[in-house]
Amino acid sequence: MIEVHDLHKHFGGFHAVDGATLSIEEGSITGLIGPNGAGKTTLFNVIAGNLKPTSGRVVMAGEDISGLPPHELFHKGLLRTFQIAHEFSSMTVRENLMMVPGHQAGESIWNAWFGRGKIRDEERALAEKADEVLDFLTISHLTHEKAGNLSGGQKKLLELGRTMMVDAKIVFLDEVGAGVNRTLLNTIGDAIIRLNKERGYTFCVIEHDMDFIGRLCDPVICMAEGKVLAEGTIEEIKSNEQVIEAYLGTGVKNKKTA
Repeated sequence: MIEVHDLHKHFGGFHAVDGATLSIEEGSITGLIGPNGAGKTTLFNVIAGNLKPTSGRVVMAGEDISGLPPHELFHKGLLRTFQIAHEFSSMTVRENLMMVPGHQAGESIWNAWFGRGKIRDEERALAEKADEVLDFLTISHLTHEKAGNLSGGQKKLLELGRTMMVDAKIVFLDEVGAGVNRTLLNTIGDAIIRLNKERGYTFCVIEHDMDFIGRLCDPVICMAEGKVLAEGTIEEIKSNEQVIEAYLGTGVKNKKTA
């Protein structure tokens, strides 16, 4: 689904992503872990078009998408969520979902004057789809709640719901567990698994909660200093000496000489 080839992103003399090469298989839930400053979110931002790469390539389903803007990637089915949720706080939860699909009839001045029936029909269909999404995520009781009043975990569910309003092919989730209580995190995890198994979504997940990563993700990719350090199952990653050293600053060899 996604291939990243020798990707670099520099900010002056700082190399946030420094030659990363990796692949995300179609139909997988791939975990992306690493210590703070490893380059994970910058990598997401480059893949998702929020930042242009300094060099290297990003390929999606055989097409070079390097440097394409987010709105073009959105229409290709590549979506991302953010560590801090970006909701329309004064709009209801349902309205936030209905905003997602592009090229809506109401965006046309012509339709605003002469196509009001078409707009009503489309809005009715979008409301029905939004209600289906909220039911799937088990938050239908929040349909008419202002999005700004939601808890952190509920906002993360709403962001996940946005990806369900269009034909997403791959979704990049950035620290979906940040600030979320364990009960809601389990609900989010259940929804991700169901979207993967039942609807064929491919996911790539940045997360520091190793239990969450272990439950959802195979494979797991570890980054450090802008590079891919290791890849494997969660058990292989946890026992990898280079990974241990990247996180803790000490590995087996250092312990032996201490």
